[in-house]
Amino acid sequence: MRVLIALGGNAMTSPDGNARPEDQRASITQAMEEVADIVASGAQVVLTHGNGPQVGNLLVKNELAAHVVPPVGLDWCGAQTQGTIGLLILNALDAALASRGVTSGRPAVVVSRTLVKADDAHFSEPTKPIGRYLPQAEAANMIEHGQTWRDMGAKGWRRVVASPEPIECLDAAAAHVLLDAGFTVVCAGGGGVPVIKDESGHLAGVEAVIDKDLTAALLARQLGADVLLIATDVNAVMTGWGTPQARPLGAVTVARLRELARQGEFGSGSMGPKVEAASRFAAAGGRAIITHLTAIDEALAGRVGTIVTRDGAPD
Repeated sequence: MRVLIALGGNAMTSPDGNARPEDQRASITQAMEEVADIVASGAQVVLTHGNGPQVGNLLVKNELAAHVVPPVGLDWCGAQTQGTIGLLILNALDAALASRGVTSGRPAVVVSRTLVKADDAHFSEPTKPIGRYLPQAEAANMIEHGQTWRDMGAKGWRRVVASPEPIECLDAAAAHVLLDAGFTVVCAGGGGVPVIKDESGHLAGVEAVIDKDLTAALLARQLGADVLLIATDVNAVMTGWGTPQARPLGAVTVARLRELARQGEFGSGSMGPKVEAASRFAAAGGRAIITHLTAIDEALAGRVGTIVTRDGAPD
């Protein structure tokens, strides 16, 4: 079985959301204990991960040092965080596998790019907020470096960027070779480094943030994964979230899940992208699961989580 596990932000930071080096190291170490059990079972595993807090830290450094050195673009920030988080995963998963006496499934990290369309409509009107709020004077300094900032009212100004649709994971072929060679592969972290292709076919990084779960669904299809497992901080997708009528969803078809999405059951900035990613993968014939990070073993056995399939008959 080939499984793609998309790790959410709770696997990258402390429970209170801090992203200090020690917080990230501890959280990733814990997450890799769960992943190691899946690898030890004999499954081929691909990992993707979020990088929002880590990119946020780099943006702060950009802002504080903008008068000394030019800020780097989001494509560079994405590549840097893929490398940093990848290193932590390498060390933690190696240790977790060694503690189980498992010699197969050693991790390998692919710094990877995701192709988007240069004419994607999101570039003409960027709306994805990133980073911290700044006073107008400080935001003006970053605007001089070509960034787009919006007045958010009492909280101050905040940077906004495009969030284009992922078209292709350009380094999936490398991940495929590594999987076939027996490695556990870390790929497309943070949704992948966003790149466009110009008229001559050359690739260039762009100022954008790609939804990591949508990229995970795309990568899972490109790699022929049997299961897309989106690990988050709840045991299952909920309807009626935040109300006395809240109920977890177990096995559900793509049609039913999308109907609930149209009814506004899932937040656009939280569960919504996960539901859409799961729906896309399952609609293509795979099995998608959304569950808590600590329940991924049970979820793969069909005992917990929201299990999404095209026709309602889980494999």
